[in-house]
Amino acid sequence: MSGTRKNAIKSIITALVVCLVAIAALAATTTKGNEGKGKFYYKQDCKQCHVKGAPGGELTPLSKTQAQWKAFFAKGKHPGDNQPLLKVKDMDEEKLNDIYTFLYNHAVDSPQPETCGK
Repeated sequence: MSGTRKNAIKSIITALVVCLVAIAALAATTTKGNEGKGKFYYKQDCKQCHVKGAPGGELTPLSKTQAQWKAFFAKGKHPGDNQPLLKVKDMDEEKLNDIYTFLYNHAVDSPQPETCGK
């Protein structure tokens, strides 16, 4: 095999490895919930109470950065009364994860910030 061909194969392999690493990194940061359902649940269960002046404060996707939403849901406490998020309304883990996915994916520092109907 010629030196030029070996270099071409090395370049292709290097490019493939770089692509695989990038895909793995993206997959590790992507949330697993259903964003569409999360938007619906957010509007149905959260938005009506989380308005300006409410005890829990106004919450929209733009209220926090992605890191802040991640920390908020990791803490798992409802801002108005400090009870566990899973005890708010009819929340279950899947529904909560869908809401988290929507809020995280549309946070103020996300590629697609969203106000959720403001």
